[in-house]
Amino acid sequence: MPELPEVEVSRLGLLPLVGRLLVSFTARRADLRQPIPAGLDMRLCGSELAEIRRRGKYLLFHWPAAKGWLILHLGMSGSLRLALPPFPEPGRHDHVDFVFPGMLLRFRDPRRFGLIAWQAGDDPLAHPLLAKLGMEPLSPEFTPEWLIRLVAGRKTPIKSIIMDARFLVGVGNIYAAESLYQAGISPFREAGKIGEDKLAALADAIVATLRESIAAGGSSLRDYVHSDGGAGSFQLQCAVYGREGLPCLRCGTEICRAPLAGRASFYCPDCQS
Repeated sequence: MPELPEVEVSRLGLLPLVGRLLVSFTARRADLRQPIPAGLDMRLCGSELAEIRRRGKYLLFHWPAAKGWLILHLGMSGSLRLALPPFPEPGRHDHVDFVFPGMLLRFRDPRRFGLIAWQAGDDPLAHPLLAKLGMEPLSPEFTPEWLIRLVAGRKTPIKSIIMDARFLVGVGNIYAAESLYQAGISPFREAGKIGEDKLAALADAIVATLRESIAAGGSSLRDYVHSDGGAGSFQLQCAVYGREGLPCLRCGTEICRAPLAGRASFYCPDCQS
């Protein structure tokens, strides 16, 4: 599933659309994960796209003339691709087209777990999908002190907490594994029993890991590609994720894999405690 870095890379790739008028909107399905709002073509066509933001794993497209925001989530297999004329014919999984002068934005989603929603007004964060999301890890408000306060007294494993979007958004399985490794913390460690120095190291590692992934174009494990069709390469830099049975890059101990809350956890049993 595309996580925060992949969504941010997608956002950056779509910035050439800002300031352009939408010529046409085509939805080839009535729904994805949920129904696509009716009447978006009438609402958006002829309007200028003024801004593209990101909140967690959601992309927010601002259309002031239409008095609202289009909210898009890539789901588990979605990608957004830009194309220049002559525009390619849509494939089986190409569900939504946004056509601008001289440019096509196409939403492809083989598994159809993505979504498109609409939020009227000036505040996209008022939408129910966004209203209860947690801290943005790349925001100035995400600090070691914030993380220390969050986990105080909690018995939940630390990995489960940093992957919970009610607390912290966009830290998926890859980035949780790599951040915990960099901080020397076991994914199974009871959060409230981790020392403040370790938690500070984890906060720094989360930010650094996410930024490194964005710089590498994100992680392309299955369907995710950039807006130009290229692939991300962060998965090639991973120290523990996907390296079960291989030697730890620090100590040589065999990397382990074990389930935690229904997800595979990769870790070094020697370096992480």
